[in-house]
Amino acid sequence: MSTPHDPYVRVRGAREHNLRDVDVDIPRDTLTVFTGVSGSGKSSLAFGTIYAEAQRRYFESVAPYARRLIHQVGAPDVGEITGLPPAVSLEQRRSAPGSRSSVGTVTTLSNSLRMLFSRAGDYPAGAEPLDSDAFSPNTAAGACPECHGLGRIHRTTEELLVPDPSLSIRDGAVAAWPGAWQRKNLRDVLDALGHDVDRPWRELDPREREWILFTDEQPVVTVHPVRDAGRIQRPYQGTYMSARRYVMHTFADSRSRTLRAKAERFLTSAPCPVCDGSRLRPEAMAVTFAGRTIAGLTSLPLAALTEVLLAAGDRSDTARVLTADLLARIEPVTELGLGYLSLDRTAPTLSSGELQRLRLATQLRSGLFGVVYVLDEPSAGLHPADTASLLSVLGRLREAGNSVFVVEHQMDVVRQADWLVDVGPLAGERGGRVLHSGPPDGLAHVAGSATRRFLFDEDPAPAREPRTPSGWIRLRGVDRHNVRGVDADFPLGVLTAVTGVSGSGKSTLVGQVLAGVLADRQAADTPGPPAQEEGCASAEGLAAVDRLVQVDQKPIGRTPRSNLATYTGLFDVVRKLFAGTETARERSYRAGRFSFNVAGGRCETCQGEGFVSVELLFLPSTYAPCPDCHGARYNPPTLEVTLRGLTIAGVLDLTVEAAAAFLAGTPAAERSLRALLDVGLGYLRLGQPATELSGGEAQRIKLATELQRTRRGHTLYLLDEPTTGLHPADVEVLMRQLHGLVDAGDTVVVVEHDMAVVAGADHVIDLGPGGGDRGGRIVATGTPREVARAAGSRTAAYLAKALRPV
Repeated sequence: MSTPHDPYVRVRGAREHNLRDVDVDIPRDTLTVFTGVSGSGKSSLAFGTIYAEAQRRYFESVAPYARRLIHQVGAPDVGEITGLPPAVSLEQRRSAPGSRSSVGTVTTLSNSLRMLFSRAGDYPAGAEPLDSDAFSPNTAAGACPECHGLGRIHRTTEELLVPDPSLSIRDGAVAAWPGAWQRKNLRDVLDALGHDVDRPWRELDPREREWILFTDEQPVVTVHPVRDAGRIQRPYQGTYMSARRYVMHTFADSRSRTLRAKAERFLTSAPCPVCDGSRLRPEAMAVTFAGRTIAGLTSLPLAALTEVLLAAGDRSDTARVLTADLLARIEPVTELGLGYLSLDRTAPTLSSGELQRLRLATQLRSGLFGVVYVLDEPSAGLHPADTASLLSVLGRLREAGNSVFVVEHQMDVVRQADWLVDVGPLAGERGGRVLHSGPPDGLAHVAGSATRRFLFDEDPAPAREPRTPSGWIRLRGVDRHNVRGVDADFPLGVLTAVTGVSGSGKSTLVGQVLAGVLADRQAADTPGPPAQEEGCASAEGLAAVDRLVQVDQKPIGRTPRSNLATYTGLFDVVRKLFAGTETARERSYRAGRFSFNVAGGRCETCQGEGFVSVELLFLPSTYAPCPDCHGARYNPPTLEVTLRGLTIAGVLDLTVEAAAAFLAGTPAAERSLRALLDVGLGYLRLGQPATELSGGEAQRIKLATELQRTRRGHTLYLLDEPTTGLHPADVEVLMRQLHGLVDAGDTVVVVEHDMAVVAGADHVIDLGPGGGDRGGRIVATGTPREVARAAGSRTAAYLAKALRPV
């Protein structure tokens, strides 16, 4: 029974997602770690239940009108929670940040610096004080009007758009145009407008060439296409778009990396001539502090910015107060080892480990007392050498009188916990139970725990003999971000692990430069000027790679309409099977009838969602099963069609494991389901919404989608920290698949911090020795055992511990 001074958070009857009436007691003022395999229910307990209930209780104290303006997650499915203090959540954000997001915006340090310039800056004589917004490139008041606050401008020229002026428009003179029908359409529109499409480009009137390439007009004209034999082609209304307009639109808005890479080949990029790359209006750039503009200070590493602010000397009271506040905000960021970052470093160029620590530093500064911090894998993306500083910060949060609840897979963090909650034993329907709640040592006696073996280092993996490379990709003169003048060699036909502390340049080298040169080579198959290597002087050996596949942890969909079956293409197979049943043929039902995304077969009451939103005015909207289809998503006539006794809704409710048995004998379905089983996702339901999947699950679904495809030449797989969010047991399953790809003749390159994965690689490239300006160099390369002996490598000592004696 709880008392007013009960030191425990007591959860009773938790049923969120796959939790099975969970009862658990967790002591406050401790570092408590939640463990379990991916999909076991640990996040459902920590975030979906404990944090969600704390948030709900807080919102009950907020004025009803204000509640409407705040996103609320709704009440969790739990019987009772007692002893629960207010909670602060720090979840992983796997979505890609925008190009305008930076270190300064993530930490809010930019706000403090802008206030310092606004209130205490040195203005030119006669100039009026500026509001802080005038010092932000992300506002209309501050952004340079020429580049709109981006700092760079992209332009194109006739020489880029038309590399061979001896060709006519019909023969493809305008290389920047899209291919296939779109190219033919633009040509026919020009022909209908009266332009000579058969005359060599260089013989056209210069004013005519200027209009064709650069006009902003979009005239509409009736096109009478030339008739092809056996085809009826009717006149249609065609709209013209200039080559420049098409290239700029594709580069800015296309989601296809290949299309953007092609468009970029027709553009030149240069610092904005008006703001000289500062991104700000002249009025803001005329204000200084300590003799420097705001652009000058934001470009400094935080360690150097600290020195400038400390040396600013005696100033006004306002300046002293604002400077002291800025220094206090910078301190936790540098304490977490991020002093090499500058405020203007854009967020997309940061590693996930750097982003996670920036957010944690912001929480550390808040100085809250008596709250529960619920953290989602704070060690994600961290090198083992960085884990010590993370543990120090978590310890400070606890010592300040807070409870720290952490969902974690890193065993070094788990071993430092005061309390351990292990959820399992497996995932999905076979998980959702608390196997152990107590001190970590007590897990040694829990036989059903998948965590026990890794926490106590039982059953070590045997040593592997490294494979021999079949060739090499050689990058020369890599020059991007902090990777300066580096020559990097990537072996083909083996598994390569790229290691190094956070900020050492791993993601830059692999995810941007190596991926960039390969993507450029793929785009080079289309007409146009030669592709420019992405951040390196030259690249050799690219011809040996036929296909590039990048597998990340971004969501496979942003709405419940996207699910496991739709993403993998399995749903198409299932719908065709239902359309082939006797009942469907009698009723002339085609495959489209069995889609819940289009009208016809779906339930129109819920539009195929399976649930309806109930608006409660001042309370958060809640969702209830559809009153007509009761969650089935389809209308009654569609549900009358069955396949071996199951409706289409019943098949979507099957787990992958159950579906493999149900659809046995259907080759197209067997291939998809076998790939999903091979990556350890047998517990997921076919119709499980994408919004319910973790990042690790999304990544493995993408990998399974690739595995089921027919082999097409030598493929190079690039994975950036593929073990992030995965339990060590799930890592073993994932690595079996990656090694299987290499055994089949492909190449795998992973950016990785998990030393167990690195120890099992064939080749290691270690960057460092530090982060930022202190990194960006290759400090060691070779087999894992060779790198483990390398002097000057911060990875070597940790890798040596993970290697087993031969």
